[in-house]
Amino acid sequence: MKLFISTILGFVFIVSCNNTSAVETNNNNTSTPNTETAKPPFQIIAQYPHSNTSFTEGLEYHDSTLIESTGLYGESKLCRTNLASGKDISKTGLDKKYFGEGITQFKGKIYQMTYKEGKCFVYDAKTFKKLSELSYKGEGWGMTNDGKQLIMSDGSNNLYYRNPNTFAIENTIAIFDDTGKPLDSINELEYVDGSVYANVWFKKYIAKIDPKSGRVVAKYDFTNLMNQYLPSLSDEAVLNGIAYNPTTKNFYITGKNWPLLFEIKFN
Repeated sequence: MKLFISTILGFVFIVSCNNTSAVETNNNNTSTPNTETAKPPFQIIAQYPHSNTSFTEGLEYHDSTLIESTGLYGESKLCRTNLASGKDISKTGLDKKYFGEGITQFKGKIYQMTYKEGKCFVYDAKTFKKLSELSYKGEGWGMTNDGKQLIMSDGSNNLYYRNPNTFAIENTIAIFDDTGKPLDSINELEYVDGSVYANVWFKKYIAKIDPKSGRVVAKYDFTNLMNQYLPSLSDEAVLNGIAYNPTTKNFYITGKNWPLLFEIKFN
C-alpha cells in the first residue's frame, strides 16, 4: 500500500512540475508558442524563510547574504539579511516621507531609489552609511546595473541607463513582448550575462529581456509555485524580488510580504 501511494504521489508531482511551462519567444514570431513541448521553466533548489512584513521592492545577493529594499511610507528600509534564517543582520530605515524602491550594488556602493520622491540614496555597501543623494524626475521602480551604468525602470515599458555619478539618463530602451506590444509596468530588475530579468507588476511571471533588441525572449511562469506554496497571499503580495548568485548561477525569488524565498535554477 505504501509503495502504491508513493507511486501515485510521484506521478502527481511529475505532472504538476511539467504543467508549468516557459514561454520562449522569437523576435520574428508573433504567434503563441506551442507550450506542449516546452521544458519546465525552472527547478526549485531550496526554500528559505522570508519576513512577511517586508514589502519587497529590491533584492540583491552579495557575500553570502541578501540585501533587500522594502517599501511603504513609515516602513521602508535597507537591510542585510541572513539567507538561512531570514533575519536582518543590519538595517537602516528611511525617513517616513520616503517610500523605498529598487536597489543595486555597484563598485562598493548601494543605490536605493524612492517611489515618488525623486531621490536616490547612495550608501557604503559594507556599513550602510549614507554617502550622498542623487535627484531625478519621475517615479522609481526597479534597478540593476551592467557593470558600467545603472539600469532602472519607472513602471512604463522603458529601461533607463543612468550615469552612476550624476544619475543622468544616458540611454533609453523601450521593451516589447513577443506580440509587439509594450511591456508596461516593468518593476524589479536583475542583470545577468547580458540579459535583464524583470518582474512585471501584478504578473505571475518573470520576463527575460534582451536589452540590445528591446524584446522579451522568454517568460517564466510562477503561477503553479505560488498556488502550491503561497495559496493565501493577498492581492498586493505580488511576485517581486530577483537576486542572482554568480557562484551557483542560481536565482533567489520572492515577493511583497511573502513568508518564503525560493532558490531556483532557470532551464
